[in-house]
Amino acid sequence: MSVSIRHAALLGASLLALSAAPALAQTPPAPEIVRESTEFTLGTDQPRTPEQLAMRIDRADLSIKVIPDDKAIDAVAVLEITATASLSAVVLELDTLLDISSVQVDGAEAAWSNPEGRMTIPLTQPLVEGGKVVVRIAYAGAPRVAPHAPWDGGFVWETTTDGKPWIATAVQPEGCDIFWPCIDSPLAEPGRVDLHITIPSDLAAPSNGRFMGTEDHGDGWTTWNWSAAHPNTYAIALNIGPYEEMRTDYRSRFGNTIPVSYWYLRTDDPAKVASLFAEFTPMLDFYEATVGPFPFGDEKMGVVETPHLGMEHQTINAYGNGYRLDGKGYDWLLHHELAHEWFGNQMTNANADDMWLHEGLGSYMQPLYLRWLRGERYFQAELLEQRNKLLNRFPVVSGVEKSEDEVYKGDVGPGNDIYNKGSLIAHSLRLLIGDEAFFRSVTRLVYGRPDPRPGNFAPRYATTNEFLAIVNEETGQDLGWFFRGYLYNAALPDLRQTRDGDRLALEWVTGDGQTFPMPIEVEIDGRVVTVPMTGGRGEVTAPASAHVLIDPQNKVLRRLDFIEVWKGREPR
Repeated sequence: MSVSIRHAALLGASLLALSAAPALAQTPPAPEIVRESTEFTLGTDQPRTPEQLAMRIDRADLSIKVIPDDKAIDAVAVLEITATASLSAVVLELDTLLDISSVQVDGAEAAWSNPEGRMTIPLTQPLVEGGKVVVRIAYAGAPRVAPHAPWDGGFVWETTTDGKPWIATAVQPEGCDIFWPCIDSPLAEPGRVDLHITIPSDLAAPSNGRFMGTEDHGDGWTTWNWSAAHPNTYAIALNIGPYEEMRTDYRSRFGNTIPVSYWYLRTDDPAKVASLFAEFTPMLDFYEATVGPFPFGDEKMGVVETPHLGMEHQTINAYGNGYRLDGKGYDWLLHHELAHEWFGNQMTNANADDMWLHEGLGSYMQPLYLRWLRGERYFQAELLEQRNKLLNRFPVVSGVEKSEDEVYKGDVGPGNDIYNKGSLIAHSLRLLIGDEAFFRSVTRLVYGRPDPRPGNFAPRYATTNEFLAIVNEETGQDLGWFFRGYLYNAALPDLRQTRDGDRLALEWVTGDGQTFPMPIEVEIDGRVVTVPMTGGRGEVTAPASAHVLIDPQNKVLRRLDFIEVWKGREPR
């Protein structure tokens, strides 16, 4: 419910009470005051300050007590920081909705300020490169409530059908500073995050990384302990509810054994739980065969049921699809969020402008998985479904740094095109360069090497330009024209056709007018020929009476008049 509607409802209730009561019988209650996070806090992936560029968080130790009755938290964060250059102040982000009671530097109380949610803690003695400092921040309060998780995020406070608290965090659009002090940038992953989540003892708190045990305090509260290496900042997640755990071990095709866990609500249908859980290891096998080793095999592959749809929380993916079937024989949400362990958590984009590397490559895994499971018909049907959703209003990649809002919101950026168009661009690239070059390129992008094995890689950052460089190296070609024509133009490449007797002339026209030498197959009375399109132009002999079909196997992503008409836009 929006703030304005909420206030109107309260006002209406007050007026009704007044009209039914004697005059001056009571004073109407004061309107509810709703606090909101600052505009700065609600943004993420913003430029780091010089101080943030000069520091690294080696370890974040987070002790968070979650109080369901108050919809509040009481927390202490201890950050171990190393200076990577001369450093005179520690600069972090933390939502101003949370009240800070103490800030200490190396055990001594310190001065601090937190205007708009960017916290500055001056150091009494500046650090030289390699110097270390420990910052302790105690804070508490009611964190932002998610208006519409996961798209408009924060805390989700729900109850299960049997009346138990069911709580989750989903903060990708807003960032980690919604509930813990961090550098709110994907380029500032801590080396390790240790989590100590204290909750009512009749609930469970599955979270990121390796389970380090619980501690029952004997007063109705229990602490759940977890430890995660190199977590994506927004991927740190609190999940609290009356959970049961289903567990198995997956024997990887790379020789290691990976713990696999699903935390589900006790009230769930056991048959549905078992059916979903049976999908976990086949999905893992597909990704390992297609991309490479599960990146966090020494921790776990974890999934938790949440009151919101889903989110790629490293080693504890949020699942809220409600066990819904859609006729494809697998749970698309489970599969997509699992894709982000490779495309997002192992390989993280250096800036939101490269978000298609997460969402586009991750989305291409769904039709590929359908091919793996069900065959060609299901593969092509999924690609067609993605094709029909394209918007083509903004380029998938702009070439300049962007915030997440500028990418995900379709009124100012590519929005859902980073998913669907990104997937179809990947498909066209694969068919152009062949399976071997394509999948080797993807593996190198994800792991930074062509031969990943458990223990020989670490999480990394990547860009579109790096992916292009890898593709060029794998193919021995310069495919800048492909990336430019598809990713940096909003409009799809348009294949223009001209007939002159038995001559069919073809020409590619792109949004920026640059050359686009994409070869194209043409079927002439059932015979398929490939037209090279050197310089973006080509021709083929086709009798005037022949039946001609351009791109009969739909290999090439391009503008199509009939789709433009269907979507309500005039053809060219």
